[in-house]
Amino acid sequence: MEQKWIIELADEQDARAILDLQRLAYQSEAAIYDDYTIAPLTQTLEETLADFEQQVVLKATVDGRIVGSVRGRLRGDSCEIGRLIVHPDLQNRGIGTALMNRIEQHFPAVRRFELCTGHASERNLYLYGRLGYHAFDRRPVSNNLTMVLMEKSGATGPR
Repeated sequence: MEQKWIIELADEQDARAILDLQRLAYQSEAAIYDDYTIAPLTQTLEETLADFEQQVVLKATVDGRIVGSVRGRLRGDSCEIGRLIVHPDLQNRGIGTALMNRIEQHFPAVRRFELCTGHASERNLYLYGRLGYHAFDRRPVSNNLTMVLMEKSGATGPR
């Protein structure tokens, strides 16, 4: 029987578990770009704790174990979403979609939502496209990686 997850606000006590999961979840991204120095893999515990002060951090849990997370922050009239992670063994079960929906709900009055992902991260591009995001810019990071910036309208944005 499929176990159901719970999504709620994370706090500083969750930082180590979220960072460990982040490092596990981003291994597949690092492999795509043959770059194991990407920011999610090199982020420190101190930097993760600082994220809790500057961003809304959500967690998805199953039986009390953190299996997913996402972060969002208000920038002007936009919400920047980042670090969507789901345990590799639990991907493609709706946890990422649920986390995205919940972080968007946490910022009901923004004009738009913004995020970025790598150009060759097909699963991410598919998920974000299915959730209504579209590319609006591309920024080269290295010879192997170009970030695709994506957006969608929020409640107060153009329809």
